[in-house]
Amino acid sequence: MRVLVGLGGNALLRRGQRPDDDVQRENVEIVAASLAEVAREHELIITHGNGPQVGVLALETANDPKLTRPFPFDTLGAMTQGMIGYWLQQALQNALPGRQVLSMVNQTLVSAVDPAFDDPTKFVGEIYSEDEAEKLAKANDWTVKPDGEHWRRVVPSPKPQRVVETRLIRMLLKSGVVCVCAGGGGIPVIRNEKGRLQGVEAVIDKDLTGSILAESLECDAFLILTDVPRVMRGFGTPKQQEIGHTTPHQLRAIDFPAGSMGPKVEAVCRFVETTGDMAAIGKLDQAIGILRGEAGTIVTPSGHWPLDV
Repeated sequence: MRVLVGLGGNALLRRGQRPDDDVQRENVEIVAASLAEVAREHELIITHGNGPQVGVLALETANDPKLTRPFPFDTLGAMTQGMIGYWLQQALQNALPGRQVLSMVNQTLVSAVDPAFDDPTKFVGEIYSEDEAEKLAKANDWTVKPDGEHWRRVVPSPKPQRVVETRLIRMLLKSGVVCVCAGGGGIPVIRNEKGRLQGVEAVIDKDLTGSILAESLECDAFLILTDVPRVMRGFGTPKQQEIGHTTPHQLRAIDFPAGSMGPKVEAVCRFVETTGDMAAIGKLDQAIGILRGEAGTIVTPSGHWPLDV
């Protein structure tokens, strides 16, 4: 099969860990061992999150006195793609002797007239008091909004249309290359009035980009790997219940939190509804078990997997 695996941010940095280089490298090596199992049996494409990493870099550039202004988010996204891609590429090369592994810097096309640009909602970076946030907003041309008791910067989160380098990724797959690509949802770009690509200040949902890329590459399966074994119905309540095999219709009937599981559920449902193939959400170390139908929340049109069951 051709399989696209989307790694959650916890694949690189678990809750409570400091974002140090050595900590994240150790986590990546653990993930690489699981992904290597998939690559031995299937064609493999890997995408990943970058939330904690891009937050660190954004804060560093905002506080660098040598810079006239902080680096924009398209540039920060490219920086994290290179950094995380390097970690994954090296770990996978070590786990798959003799295989070719390549990490790519990718752009993701969004619409210049996406309504998200008029209403930034995606929280990024550190928390501030209202006074601090207003000063930073004025100094750096930011938009800030309240986030609970604190204030944070917000940026637009437009819908991804297409990964610009999709054709190149397809060529690499046909050559047997394991591809690491579209990290952090991809670098957000638009086509300007001259038809040229131009970076924009935005953050793209990584799971939705993964779904669109998996569809474009005609993948047979789309997996989102995170730190939970399955999607939960009634999460955090006495009636909490794991969901095993299910359909998009059944999943969409459940209300999931917008900031965590909601986007993942939307991404897998969209892929299954569009392609008729399989998608799943599960733990980082259970990719092979998910593909065999033994683990995770598996979503198909019929609710059955493997299809001969």
